[in-house]
Amino acid sequence: MPGENLSRDEAHERGRLLSVDGYDVALDVRSAVKGEDTFRSLTTIRFRCAEPGATTFADLLAPSVTSVTLNGTVLDPSAVFDGTRITLADLAAENTLTVDAQCAYSRTGEGLHRFVDPEDGEVYLYTQYEPADARRVFANFEQPDLKAPFTFEVTAPEEWLVLSNGAEEGEPSGGRHRFATTRPISTYITAVVAGPYHYERDTYRRTFEDGTELTVPLGALCRKGLAKHFDADDVFTVTKQGLDFFHDHFDYPYPFGKYDQAFVPEYNIGAMENPGCVTFREEFVFRGKVTDAAYERRANVILHEMAHMWFGDLVTMEWWDDLWLKESFADFMGALSLVEATRFEGGWITFANNRKAWAYRADQLPSTHPVTADIRDLEDAKLNFDGITYAKGASVLKQLVAYAGRDAFLEGARRYFKRHAYGNTRLTDLLSVLEETSGRDMAAWSRAWLQTAGVNALTPQVTYDAQDRITELAVLQEAAASHPELRPHRVAVGLYRREDATGSLVRYARAEVDVAGPHTVVTELAGAERPELILVNDEDLTYCKIRFDEGSLDTLRARLGDLTDPMARALCWAAVWGLTRDGLMPARDYLDLVLRFAGRESDIGVLQTLHGQAQTALQSYTAPEHREAATRALAEGALHELRLAAPGSDHQLAWARHFAAVATQPSDLQLLRGLLDGTARIDGLDVDQELRWTFLASLASQDAADAAAVEAELSRDDTASGKRHQVRCLAARPDAGVKARAWADVVESDTLSNALVEATISGFARPGQSELLAPYGERYFAAIERIWQERSIEIGMAVVRGLFPFWQIEQATLDATDAWLTGHADAAPALRRLVSEQRDDLARALRARACDAAAGARG
Repeated sequence: MPGENLSRDEAHERGRLLSVDGYDVALDVRSAVKGEDTFRSLTTIRFRCAEPGATTFADLLAPSVTSVTLNGTVLDPSAVFDGTRITLADLAAENTLTVDAQCAYSRTGEGLHRFVDPEDGEVYLYTQYEPADARRVFANFEQPDLKAPFTFEVTAPEEWLVLSNGAEEGEPSGGRHRFATTRPISTYITAVVAGPYHYERDTYRRTFEDGTELTVPLGALCRKGLAKHFDADDVFTVTKQGLDFFHDHFDYPYPFGKYDQAFVPEYNIGAMENPGCVTFREEFVFRGKVTDAAYERRANVILHEMAHMWFGDLVTMEWWDDLWLKESFADFMGALSLVEATRFEGGWITFANNRKAWAYRADQLPSTHPVTADIRDLEDAKLNFDGITYAKGASVLKQLVAYAGRDAFLEGARRYFKRHAYGNTRLTDLLSVLEETSGRDMAAWSRAWLQTAGVNALTPQVTYDAQDRITELAVLQEAAASHPELRPHRVAVGLYRREDATGSLVRYARAEVDVAGPHTVVTELAGAERPELILVNDEDLTYCKIRFDEGSLDTLRARLGDLTDPMARALCWAAVWGLTRDGLMPARDYLDLVLRFAGRESDIGVLQTLHGQAQTALQSYTAPEHREAATRALAEGALHELRLAAPGSDHQLAWARHFAAVATQPSDLQLLRGLLDGTARIDGLDVDQELRWTFLASLASQDAADAAAVEAELSRDDTASGKRHQVRCLAARPDAGVKARAWADVVESDTLSNALVEATISGFARPGQSELLAPYGERYFAAIERIWQERSIEIGMAVVRGLFPFWQIEQATLDATDAWLTGHADAAPALRRLVSEQRDDLARALRARACDAAAGARG
């Protein structure tokens, strides 16, 4: 990746010099069906310079440039283009730059990605640019504050569907499609989608109070091979619900004309908010039965991207430091609209239990950063699409709504859109409107919540009198020594006790309090009867680690499943998981809670989160001497719940997947084989193609299915999805030769696409194969700097994270990691950050295992 970076200082200087009047971009992608590596990209940029005579540069990542013309003067490409930048010297006050280049199709999901469907040989294209990959497709000024109108023209095979941000103008002629000029937008949200996609249409209509009408053409598309699985009607339903919600609350009509949503193959991320042409990973088109949590997740992503039409596309951050101005808001508004506008009324429960777990993990890494981050360059920006920018930022906004008031918050948003439409903003621009609408001191709130890193822990401290009534209940606030900020928290404190008739744990008293400093007394609860459980941050109003007094923790150990309120239960599950990660609760205690109470969990999203966390606790946090017994217990419990679950239910499917993930005993593997070949049956369980692959991956990793079995399964499912599953299953087999080939395919070769790299890594690093994988720890540290230098950042991130030797959770691996960090002080900061994050996870696992081992020794 040498030469591809762009620093904040460079961007600031270029932004000071230039303003852009418009782009005309013409792409000829007919070469895609011929198997050629490049396509023609012809770009004309009209821009002004504040200091005539100055020198700056345009961005372009391309194998070759045919011609460069600046203000009518033909420049020598070899003199002005270095492979990443085009030098522009002696600029006039008004300038026209035309660049004719041969740009490369991508296999890594960055730039213009080219995918050949193995099922039918059809070719599909789509673009993905964030944060700075539009320069792989056309010459530009690749920074968010140099917004401009864009006019795209695409020449493609005549039978193809072609889409861009604007609506198509007229009928295509000779495969040439011309699109309406956009309003001013940033380069990273321009888009082109082209190929023989399956396309469905609908229309959204809205009449506003003043009588004006808005009509938005809707489109939804996927590969032809997925058309039989595509439930476009559900996508359109959520889309219309979201547009109604945002129109009700934002008082600014959807500003980008049409609204296409493309579900595309081999996509690196969940989705991207390109105005008028949103792209999603095609895994949101479900090939088999999935739980309702999957539909909720898809709806949330649809609404998240829709919120970006205002937060991010209409009003855009000036530089990536303020990435939160779009991502945190989209995450919060996505969850809010999900709960209030769709059938997924329990969305805040999923947010509390799952989404915030991502934030808490990120906020305890050595790379933690304030919500408003210090982004020095594009590599920093790429790594900051993380749990802090998304989920912590959204949590902070939820706290802000409690602090400033919902009406003031939404009125601030409305003023923000109107004041800065089609422009760029910084933190101060948002705070100023919120101060206007709320009357609150936003600067102090921002310093505490947006400009400092780390997560606080809130613990109840309680004393009782002789009649078992509370004499004093206080909330203690703590912070890590590395990030000592104690923040203001608006929290609810709930008191829970048993209902005699049902045995349920129910809340009988509640108080809201503003926590400030290390010790805050909750005066409203003095005199209340002794509770069995004190829940700080009841209802999840703030962002914090929840801790418990000893009595409450004892209650949870004995009766967590008796909590009747699903939000309270989800918060308690999240809290005991946090204790486990922090090495304060033995992993086997957490697994015991899952075994005894997960079967009573009604929320399917929470249940699936528990399954994933239980697998992590088993593999990473359980002491090695106890893992075999813990594995057997978890598998037995999963099978028990699988057989108890209602036939055909979401819970049955979730338990089946969990059982497959932890099955190791011969009898368990025999059951999985029987479910695959039809000799075994569980009433109501539909072993569809996706579930077949899940079972086969488990069998392959346990040496209970060979290559022939994997190939036979591919013959049943010879599709793009089937190919990814096949690659994963083949790499999962516990064989030294298999692991050597998988390693070579990823580390020594760059022929695999991004999706197949991901699948190979997933199969390579399977649990329970530590001895087989032991030789690759040293090879990992020898290879990662080369990988980072030679591969795209997406592939580099996948390798550095996915192949870190987590199969050897031992001090020697920690020492090797420290040695690499010490010996590579000059390595790319982004690479060092990734390695240090993996090191932190490893050190955390070692502490958790020590806690689990000590508990076993005491027992």
